[in-house]
Amino acid sequence: MRHIEIMDTTLRDGEQTSGVSFSASEKLTIAQLLLQEVKVDRIEIASARVSEGEFQAVKKVTEWASENGFIDKVEVLTFVDGETSVNWMLEAGAKVMNLLTKGSLNHLTHQLKKTPEQHFADIAKVIELAGSKGIACNVYLEDWSNGMRNSQEYVLQYLDFLTKQPIKRVLLPDTLGVLTPRETFEYIDLLVKRYSTTHFDFHAHNDYDLSIANVMEAIKAGAHGLHLTVNGMGERAGNAPLSSAIAVINDFMKEEATTSVNESSLYTISKLVETFSGFRIPVNKPITGENVFTQTAGIHADGDNKKNLYFNDLMPERFGRERKYALGKTSGKANIEKNLQELGIKLADADLKLITQRIIELGDRKEVVTREDLPYIISDVLDSNTIEEKVVVVNYVLTHSKNLKPSATVQVQVGERIYEESAQGDGQYDAFMNALKKIYCVKGISLPNLTDYAVRIPPGGKTDALCETIITWDHKGKDFKTRGLDSDQTVSAIKATQKMLNII
Repeated sequence: MRHIEIMDTTLRDGEQTSGVSFSASEKLTIAQLLLQEVKVDRIEIASARVSEGEFQAVKKVTEWASENGFIDKVEVLTFVDGETSVNWMLEAGAKVMNLLTKGSLNHLTHQLKKTPEQHFADIAKVIELAGSKGIACNVYLEDWSNGMRNSQEYVLQYLDFLTKQPIKRVLLPDTLGVLTPRETFEYIDLLVKRYSTTHFDFHAHNDYDLSIANVMEAIKAGAHGLHLTVNGMGERAGNAPLSSAIAVINDFMKEEATTSVNESSLYTISKLVETFSGFRIPVNKPITGENVFTQTAGIHADGDNKKNLYFNDLMPERFGRERKYALGKTSGKANIEKNLQELGIKLADADLKLITQRIIELGDRKEVVTREDLPYIISDVLDSNTIEEKVVVVNYVLTHSKNLKPSATVQVQVGERIYEESAQGDGQYDAFMNALKKIYCVKGISLPNLTDYAVRIPPGGKTDALCETIITWDHKGKDFKTRGLDSDQTVSAIKATQKMLNII
């Protein structure tokens, strides 16, 4: 069994996602989590010479890494530019450089306008200089995949030279994401056999949605390391995603390969990077998407009840998650029973049929039903008084003025008593929540933490379009969502918040 080195390049290649830029403190937090909790072998954190902000971010990470024994696991992309990148590395405190060189004759001829011999001589000087300064060197072959397709003689000539240099690893990027799985295997198999003492990393891009298939073939062909990113972030269609690659290796390649990555931390790092980047995880993204451990069809819930018939090896608990059963028009009684069990509610069969029918009707109208809505649906359908709104937002005044802080005055009725408080905030809703916290502070109750706030308006909606606000709350370690609907965004958020108050 081979150990496959995992190099995470979220902070370098992943940051090339359009519109994404991490602050120095965000880079440090992500780096710490990747090395200490996720336990990847190495991280690539930046490109040399990009900006002063990038320089400060790298210094912050290298200082922490030096103090905690991780400095040899922190890498920076550098360039064939004489002393410039090496001096930048020395000032930033980095000890491992990933030197970007030309892996195809097309790039060499048209971008650098040099002969192979000229390029090799320039590379040798940088490698020698880095070594003399105590900097270890890995070498990228940019556009290597097209090089193998169209100028293989050049690639082999280059590797004949490069493998005699004092470097640690050769990094093989499918720069434009053009490889098929068959090509990936053939090209890496050729190089591993020809240069048997050289460490080769494979760096997949996802332009044809083949990155994970190519990762599998690279391992089969003998690649020693993989470059991955959290949430598959990266230029264009992104890079091979860390979570999917690890799950595939653990489930389908466990007889031939192993990694050091801690599966149970993959969801945590995914959500952290989503928050810092503003780059939303698609709900159907394998492993980390919101819906991927949610059964919707009633027949699936029924099968799970009887003998876990619709489970596969991707058990949510492996990734620190839990299975859910959605409520909608395809829900059957089994789905609803699963959700009622979580709420501690048991209904007679006749009542369960009525509730099921109501949820199907709501689904037909495209209304979203959550577990937290069930008590209200039960109350409505069965005409019982067991569920009542004990908390009502009676009145509120929201103000927003130029150059003045937004403020809110809120009146809330809890049982028979009415409470009133005023507060300021960074926005009208923030001011509303601050006033609400004052009210609940009097009652000695802590409100849930707001962990996500999403607004949906129908495509093509006009200024008076209905707006749906979906708020995710964390209450005593459990997440739940509430929704509000109104033509005013802040009012829809207040309606969602009133639901939260009644749920807690």
